[in-house]
Amino acid sequence: VRRLARKRRGGSAEDAAALSLSYKVHVATQNNFPTAAGLASSAAGYACLVSVLARLYGLEGDLSEVARRGSGSACRSMLGGFVQPWGLGIPLDGSWCSCGVMSQHLVPPQVSEEKKQVGSTAGMQTSVDTSPLLKHRAEVVVPERLAQMTQHILQRDFEGFGKLAMQDSNQFHATCLDTFPPIFYLNDISRHIISLVHRFNAHHGHIKVAYTFDAGPNAVIFTLEDTVAEFVEVVMRSFP
Repeated sequence: VRRLARKRRGGSAEDAAALSLSYKVHVATQNNFPTAAGLASSAAGYACLVSVLARLYGLEGDLSEVARRGSGSACRSMLGGFVQPWGLGIPLDGSWCSCGVMSQHLVPPQVSEEKKQVGSTAGMQTSVDTSPLLKHRAEVVVPERLAQMTQHILQRDFEGFGKLAMQDSNQFHATCLDTFPPIFYLNDISRHIISLVHRFNAHHGHIKVAYTFDAGPNAVIFTLEDTVAEFVEVVMRSFP
């Protein structure tokens, strides 16, 4: 961030009155949601850090590439709507990002505040070393699904979006099980939520809500605005 600030200021006369870029910065952070529990706390933390430093040094514009250096997923937190993620052969200059907005409502049911036993970085490295499914997923499945997901969002096809989100979440956790030793991020409540979503959709005859799980037990539920109240009531009845 300092390097970018120096480059953009270019030694202008205003620098004398500006905050010195040589000042040291004390960083103190606090999350209002569980850390290391599959709710992208590292993404939130680094996105917050980059945003605050940019404000401090008077930087404007897209800083997603800077946030990405701290946490790969932090780049998504710097942008709104749908963010096309990084991949093989995609440059680091920020040109890989594309956004689109789909009017979905995001509900994160908190299953557990406990820190996961296997961190995302360590877990991914173990999967890279031991899971044949991960190689197939990265080379074949993900590129195809990314193209499909982009079309679902551009076409505002929530059913297609929801089905693919759930399928991809399932395969991600199948990869965790294919890892050796296997990694268990989901718990009994996570599986109960998965079952609840499928029963809710079966009741309505089509996909009205969708789940996805990152590397942790906490679900993220996608649904449209007109379904939020009904599904929240179902969740409250299922988990009194």
